[in-house]
This record gives sequence, C-alpha cells and structure tokens, in this order.
Amino acid sequence: MTDSLSHVRPDGSAHMVDVSGKDVTTRSATATATLVTRPDVVARILDGTLPKGEVVGTARIAAIMAVKRTSDLIPLCHPLPISGVEVEVTGQDDRVVVTVAVRTTARTGVEMEALTGASVGALTVYDMVKAVDRSAVITDVRVLEKHGGRSGDWSAS
Repeated sequence: MTDSLSHVRPDGSAHMVDVSGKDVTTRSATATATLVTRPDVVARILDGTLPKGEVVGTARIAAIMAVKRTSDLIPLCHPLPISGVEVEVTGQDDRVVVTVAVRTTARTGVEMEALTGASVGALTVYDMVKAVDRSAVITDVRVLEKHGGRSGDWSAS
C-alpha cells in the first residue's frame, strides 16, 4: 500500500482513477453483512413464515441486483462486467449473515460490488423483519477476501 489515496488528486479533490494501464485479469472478492435480531425472528426467516414472505430468496435477488448496480450507487466505482455472483443467506441463533462472492475479468477489483451486495442483502432482510423486530441491527459489513489484481490476494483471517 502507498501513503497516498488513489481517488484523491494532489489538491484534495476526488476523481475517478484511470485504470486503462492496468492488465485485464480475473478478480474476485467476498464480503459479508450481519443482521442481529431475536432468535425467534431468525427461525421465522429460515422457515419462511414472516408476514412479508420469503426472506432468503428476496435478499439473494436484492444482493445480486445491488452488485450489478454498484457503479450507479458509489460515485467513483467503475462499471464492471460481472462474471458471477454467489449469495448465501444463513441464520443461526440471533443473527442472519449475508455473504456475497463476486467475480469479474477486468482492470479493477470487485470489493465494492461484494460490499454493496452484502449491504443491500442485509437491508432487504431488515425491511422484511422490521414488522416483527424494529430493533434489528445491521453490523459487521466487511470484506472477507479478495483475489487477483496488482496487489494480489488478501484475506481478513
């Protein structure tokens, strides 16, 4: 890592990084977001008995849609050709975890796409549980790992 931020010009203004000099390579990233709620709500999510319907499938589709729209939401992200998206929505005890893995062959990575997908997936779960638990909290939005590109592989472990 360098001491300078790639999205900041010397005068301090933000700009979109020019990636045209980078190699097109296969890149991937996995991110996660957690929704903490009551155990009875998690059980209802998993058995599909919440008033708004089937949470897991809805969150999965929302996460995929968010991955594909990341550059529309995050101002300095490049639009990327998404090769694949895998979304897992799992529940245990008092939490639901949305994990999103994204792949591309491009000049820049997909960490922001994975983070956006995980975040929107968790927001969708919140939207669908708020009628039964308004105190649910989204937490621990983070990149778990990334592969490819000039900086190589990285893992949060």
